[in-house]
Amino acid sequence: MRAVIYCRVSTTKEEQETSLARQEEELLDLANSQGMDVVKVIREQASGFDLDRDGIIDLLATIKDEKIDALLIQDETRLGRGNAKIALLHCILKEGVQLYSISHYGELQLSESDSMVLQIVGMVEEYQRKLHNVKIKRGMRKAVENGYRPEKNLSNQGNMAGRDRIEVPIAEIVRLRNNQLTFSDIAATLRGFGYTISKATVNRRYKEYIDSQESD
Repeated sequence: MRAVIYCRVSTTKEEQETSLARQEEELLDLANSQGMDVVKVIREQASGFDLDRDGIIDLLATIKDEKIDALLIQDETRLGRGNAKIALLHCILKEGVQLYSISHYGELQLSESDSMVLQIVGMVEEYQRKLHNVKIKRGMRKAVENGYRPEKNLSNQGNMAGRDRIEVPIAEIVRLRNNQLTFSDIAATLRGFGYTISKATVNRRYKEYIDSQESD
């Protein structure tokens, strides 16, 4: 099992170095007792209420890049405090990483309240994903009903990684807008066909086009 160790103290005072060293030593012992291969040890001196921490960014990157199976911490408050803790727990658990702590000398047992909040966060995220997909399908369906034919209008079909796919198809934005689609629907429709584009970009490009036509 590939593991990473994360140690944190809240201040940069020199005496906190002793606490960091103790955390690391105890967590290395825990990893050894569980037969884990420690890939990296991350030590940090920063407030737990702050998400903008070099150590946390390093931790999240290591989890993804090194295919980490387990994270070892003194206790869940070492990851963060308040909302920052919940956000980080959600990000880490979503990656399928198991949490181990010194406080439990084994797999971390979340409190009932933390487990409930994480469950709610997960449900909200899942419904946001579903609503996003519904919006894309709605936009595509509405566009087709209004005569939009992507196989005729969009170039490089099937070449999702091509450079031309990144360009904003202003002619199609205008065509869809003329078919009474909202900017949000247009963005969702084009994303469904492989374009990475936001509602704001669609709105801006359309207005730029209109302004250019009026100035001619």
